[in-house]
Amino acid sequence: MAQVAGVFEDTLQKAITDCKILVVGAGGIGCELLKNIVLTGFKNIEVIDLDTIDVSNLNRQFLFQKQHVGQSKSKCAREAALRFAPGAKIVAHHDSIMKAEYGLGFFKGFALCLNALDNRAARNHVNRMCLAANIPLVESGTAGYLGQVTVIRKSKTECYECQPKPHQKTFPGCTIRNTPSEPIHCIVWAKHLFNQLFGEADPDEDVSPDTEDPEAAGDAAGEAASKEDAAKADGNVERKSTRAWAQECGYSTQKLFQKFFNDDIKYLLSMDKLWSKRRPPTPLDWDCLPSTPTATTESQEANSNLADQKVWSVAECANQLDTAILALKDLFAKQGDLVWDKDDLPALNFVTACANVRMHIFNIKQKSRFDVKSMAGNIIPAIATTNAVIAGCIVMEAIKILNNQEDKCKTVYLRTHPNPRKKILVTEALEPPNPKCYVCAEKPEVNVKLNMETFTIKMFEERILKGALNMVAPDAEIEGKGVILISSEEGETECNNDKFLKDFGLVDGSVLACDDFLQNYTLKVYLWHADKMEDGTEFLVTGDKDQLQPKEDEPEKEKKEDTNGSSSDMAIDVDDDVVEVSNGSANGSGDRKRPLEEGNGTAAKKPRVEGADDVEIMDEKTSEEKSAEDLKKSLKDKSEDGVVCIE
Repeated sequence: MAQVAGVFEDTLQKAITDCKILVVGAGGIGCELLKNIVLTGFKNIEVIDLDTIDVSNLNRQFLFQKQHVGQSKSKCAREAALRFAPGAKIVAHHDSIMKAEYGLGFFKGFALCLNALDNRAARNHVNRMCLAANIPLVESGTAGYLGQVTVIRKSKTECYECQPKPHQKTFPGCTIRNTPSEPIHCIVWAKHLFNQLFGEADPDEDVSPDTEDPEAAGDAAGEAASKEDAAKADGNVERKSTRAWAQECGYSTQKLFQKFFNDDIKYLLSMDKLWSKRRPPTPLDWDCLPSTPTATTESQEANSNLADQKVWSVAECANQLDTAILALKDLFAKQGDLVWDKDDLPALNFVTACANVRMHIFNIKQKSRFDVKSMAGNIIPAIATTNAVIAGCIVMEAIKILNNQEDKCKTVYLRTHPNPRKKILVTEALEPPNPKCYVCAEKPEVNVKLNMETFTIKMFEERILKGALNMVAPDAEIEGKGVILISSEEGETECNNDKFLKDFGLVDGSVLACDDFLQNYTLKVYLWHADKMEDGTEFLVTGDKDQLQPKEDEPEKEKKEDTNGSSSDMAIDVDDDVVEVSNGSANGSGDRKRPLEEGNGTAAKKPRVEGADDVEIMDEKTSEEKSAEDLKKSLKDKSEDGVVCIE
């Protein structure tokens, strides 16, 4: 144990013992980290986490046991860590780090902050607070077998927000309801169906064919349906909700199956224009269901002996669906509206079965329950060993900082495949701050492109200031005029909420002075008008004004033939578990720094890493290795199912 006298030099040992550190997060990485720091000799620690312990945490968050389920993570982690080091002083906060009481004064009380978070909003907030308090921050994240650790120092290194992060892909309603082409489309549809039948029904989550799909414009079926809806709106015919109809038929699995996987599919086929360039779906009959998975499913997955890894045939899906509906029907009768939970077996089986039946209908590769759980829950299954490795790297960087060796701090990437020197832990030098960063620049400013005639003040506050710019309690006024548009004082500017930006005389090039008192953050926002945005987005936020210019036409790249079973490419952000879905684009480009599953330009599908004995951290790279820029590019990966996840 490093806390034994003589392991460190006296000056470093004293710095470790005397320094007060803040640990944000007590989950997968946080448990490993807390154990590491008390065994390293840290004595004065505060840990904060808002979450309580769930049974699904117990396979990797080893400070917790079965009797702790439902209790505070931070408090249980404190008790467990004290058993390792009874002499340590550990203060636990069961709270959100984003609350006002954990402001600038709170952060200034620490010599060092170690992040073990699982969501981007909190990461952004801690990043800004550490910049404002001018204390070092060691940031970390894991995604399955991938991981990363980096050090953030005001005015010396990039901050967490210096480089734009990719946002989760959003899907148009007509794609979900009419023309799915990826597994995630069917999974989203199945979750919507769960809510329509058993949860809090949302009109925006309708699962019936979308008659207003622009691609189907002019189809006789669509026009007939529109006229029918108009008649119903006049009151001649009462339109029944999906749930009311399901209740009338007693939640009969056969009738539900017939409607959603036969009648609705036949209706979609009548919308001829949808299928002029697509492979049409195949309706299914309850009395004649395939007993083997679709041909696009790999035989290894179809024949797996592990229940969670097995891909069900349509017949098996029907059986699982019947069992799940019976259980959910009884639960709904007792509790009322249900909330979908990936750890609730009937709910998970319902979504897995419905999604796989729909995948079969649209000739999309089917998925196992394990895959569906990962995608539907927006997670990549956490790996305990990844958390342990990354927690160790966090402590190594923290020790360098306390030993006055900040110049030796590195960004550490944990990869799935060894590089040519058989290393899976690769380091690179820390990057200097991005001069165009709208968070850590000397005079932060940002450009926002939007339609000022249709954007209301409330939309600007919620979607841009709080959403894209991650402010917690923003204030905004027109620079030079002193007109307050948004106030963090409750009710002070409520009368402005429904007014449009143009109503305040804002035009192309207008400037708003915005600030967040809690984050000690001020920002100039330059507004640029656009009647219509590219790619159907509502706004564009960027620190680089050049990115507001229309994209130049690029030469056509050679593409592989796409089918209904193909997946879109989307980078996995190794920093996120909970991802905010936004209609707007918060950045003009993708993340160039996040380490992904690609190690050396070869496809990395198998998670196993051979030669584990050769794992070590490299202080410097030799000429045999790739440059830092090449490494960044090679570490980019493609998420097969468009799901962003993290521990």
